[in-house]
Amino acid sequence: MSIKPEFSRLIRLGPEPREVELAASAAERAALAERFGILGIDALEARLRLQPEPGGSIRARGRLQARVSQSCVVTLDPVDQVVDAPLDLRILEEGAVPADDDPESPDEIESAGGLVDLGEAVAEQLSLALDPYPRAPGAVVPELDGAEPPPPAEEAPQRPNPFAKLAKLREG
Repeated sequence: MSIKPEFSRLIRLGPEPREVELAASAAERAALAERFGILGIDALEARLRLQPEPGGSIRARGRLQARVSQSCVVTLDPVDQVVDAPLDLRILEEGAVPADDDPESPDEIESAGGLVDLGEAVAEQLSLALDPYPRAPGAVVPELDGAEPPPPAEEAPQRPNPFAKLAKLREG
């Protein structure tokens, strides 16, 4: 069973370099916000340049721009943020297995039947670019009023050595 991504843009691959622009609709942004567990996505766009590389892969470079709203980790108030992140992807030929484990290398995505879903790739990149701990301006973790710091941990009681009694018998 295959689930269609919320923001799917199947792009036919070819031997010529080209520019691709993607923009998510309101319904797609709402579905992505639900998937990511955030309050909302007001805008999501990406511009990519597809450039064939030796060996059959295609390099996709560009920018991801979005406006998102997340809950503050302290107050739960909405925090509006702008995401402006570079994109660098390597689209592999059909059947090629991603093999590059270097975190500095472009993310590798697979193609199938001469197509690649750049919408899903952009959505995944957005999820990685989101602030994991958004904080509203001025939000601070409240002090516990009147609470004393917890007492230091007590040392565990020492168990008696089981051979101590034998040693006493031996002494005499």
